[in-house]
Amino acid sequence: MPPRLHPLDRRIGRLAIPALGALAADPLVSMVDTAFVGRLGVTPLAALGVNASIFSLAFVVFNFLAYGTTPMIARAVSRGDRERAGRLAVEALALAVLAGAGALALLQLFAVPILALMGATGALEAPALEYLRIRALAGPAVLLITAGHGIFRGWEDTRTPLVVTLGLNAVNLVLDPLLIFGLGWGLAGAAIATVIAQWAGAIGFLLLILGPRRERLGVSPRVPSLRDLAPLVRVGGALLVRTLSLIGTLTLATAIATRLGALEVAAHQVATQLWLLLALVVDALAVAAQALVAGASPTDARRVARRLLGWGLLVGVVLAALFAGARPWLPRIFTDDPVAIQRVDALLGFVIWMQPLNALVFVWDGIFMGAEDFRYLALQMVLSGVAAAVVLLLVVPLGWGLTGVWWGLVALMATRAVTLGLRHLRGTPALPRS
Repeated sequence: MPPRLHPLDRRIGRLAIPALGALAADPLVSMVDTAFVGRLGVTPLAALGVNASIFSLAFVVFNFLAYGTTPMIARAVSRGDRERAGRLAVEALALAVLAGAGALALLQLFAVPILALMGATGALEAPALEYLRIRALAGPAVLLITAGHGIFRGWEDTRTPLVVTLGLNAVNLVLDPLLIFGLGWGLAGAAIATVIAQWAGAIGFLLLILGPRRERLGVSPRVPSLRDLAPLVRVGGALLVRTLSLIGTLTLATAIATRLGALEVAAHQVATQLWLLLALVVDALAVAAQALVAGASPTDARRVARRLLGWGLLVGVVLAALFAGARPWLPRIFTDDPVAIQRVDALLGFVIWMQPLNALVFVWDGIFMGAEDFRYLALQMVLSGVAAAVVLLLVVPLGWGLTGVWWGLVALMATRAVTLGLRHLRGTPALPRS
């Protein structure tokens, strides 16, 4: 007979598996756009690529609408305070609308200088500007979707966000060919399709939260004051520091790789995408950690954290084993150039053997978000970014090459593991020492 799963394992699975589906489905909108726009030519595809980077950076700073909302609602639910959970949901939605409107205004106002900063000039400027101005209209929708994910995760419901995410992807998949080719709108059609799809997702979340799920979620529609929004804004500040530190480190790594040559940066890009793909898998456990740790008593939270770390380590080892077995074929998915294949293969060892370490770090991230230890997460990420930067800035002067860039990323993750591990051993009020 197969071993019986612990009840806690079943809860982890019920949260993590749909969360993995939603996390994997999120990038599909950009992938579908890229597939269709690529048939229009190099210039439209380049304009899309520039905008993808802009929107990624513009909205990732608001991920606290999910990461901060989830544990706060989960903690209210665990106390049986449905009214507080409902207020937090409304506040998250209100903040999403305000922040989304602000982002929309800034993107419209500074569209031209932003594109110039990104190097979108000459023949690229006009299509990139047209796409940006249209796509920016989805700003509030993107953040409402982010808040919707956080709200439902707080109630330990990751299936609803998965359904909404798949729905908006289906809308985009249908509209892209219709608007791009059927109506002949080209790149603008791709932008309009994405805007409609994202607003469909946002409206879907709003209809669920303010409609049939309203009573169960404890939601009472009202207009929160700025004072009501202050706790989420404070959380957002700490998570913004954390996010910018991480993005800054990864950007520095790419900048150093770029200085090493075209082949080197191409190999680095391939390895980084594989690294981020594997991170997506473990992020599903981090989502489960946010809800489960926040909803547990301090004593139970420690037990939940140990179980999650065990699962994280197991998943990391399995991912490493799978990619080690596939190593001879992985570079050929992206290129058939023998030299490029050799450069990518030289980095795959880092991607593969970092997986157990990465998995522990990502799960710890979710655990401490569940414990609402946001300030420490910001501090340890800054320290980790500094440690990585020290290594990265020595790569070119000391001639360490592309492997030196990846030793910088090892320094980032190792420092994160040490700082998070020490915090776990010392304990916090929400996660006391054993």
